[in-house]
Amino acid sequence: MSLSIKIRNRVSELAEGISFRYEDLGIDKIEYQSAAKVLERMQAKNLIKKTTKGVFYKPRQSVFGEIAPNYGDQLRLYLFENGKRIGYETGVSLYNKMGLTTQMAYQIKIASRSKRIFINRGALKATAVKSYAEVTDDNYELLGLLDAIKDIKGIPDCTITKAVSIISSKIQSLSESQLNELIKYAQLYPSRVRALLGAILENSNNYTKANTLKESLNPLTKIKLGISDTDLPTIKNWNII
Repeated sequence: MSLSIKIRNRVSELAEGISFRYEDLGIDKIEYQSAAKVLERMQAKNLIKKTTKGVFYKPRQSVFGEIAPNYGDQLRLYLFENGKRIGYETGVSLYNKMGLTTQMAYQIKIASRSKRIFINRGALKATAVKSYAEVTDDNYELLGLLDAIKDIKGIPDCTITKAVSIISSKIQSLSESQLNELIKYAQLYPSRVRALLGAILENSNNYTKANTLKESLNPLTKIKLGISDTDLPTIKNWNII
């Protein structure tokens, strides 16, 4: 099968309006240069369109005209590599989606362990931060939750009382296995994250899991978060002030 036919067949399988790159075409890297010529011919026939260097999509028509790939689809290309998730959205834009703030981020943050991901593509702009663990499809939401605990004092337009309430609710909705994973990844985060998570777990009577976190903390360390015992009654057991 010729490279041209292989690429056309692969593109025909892709959904309209979904972005794709060379690595999504099922071809070897040594074929990229030849593939570029095939893709140029497909663009000339309006079979595909180019958004940025190396990124294309199949045009999708609606009653309002052609629809370009949306924000989430464009971002997806940077969060995955060879079909595996390597990063996740964090910071203010994530906390907005979690209901912790109403503020929007002009520039998002992408956390990854294996790669520094920067984006400056039109309205899509992102800076890179290093994640505390290797990112997978199974753990990225848990890491985002731990990020929110880490940044609890700096979440814009959000009181500590509101943040503790929302985060506590999200933790209570986790399954047993997810809680075990959350505690495992919390061990990689600063002591303030482990302490606050432990206080939240203890407040919901999850003493066994809370004790696992307490064992990782220095009992002489005071953690300044500006949380009162009216926000979280168990803070006195975790040296949180």
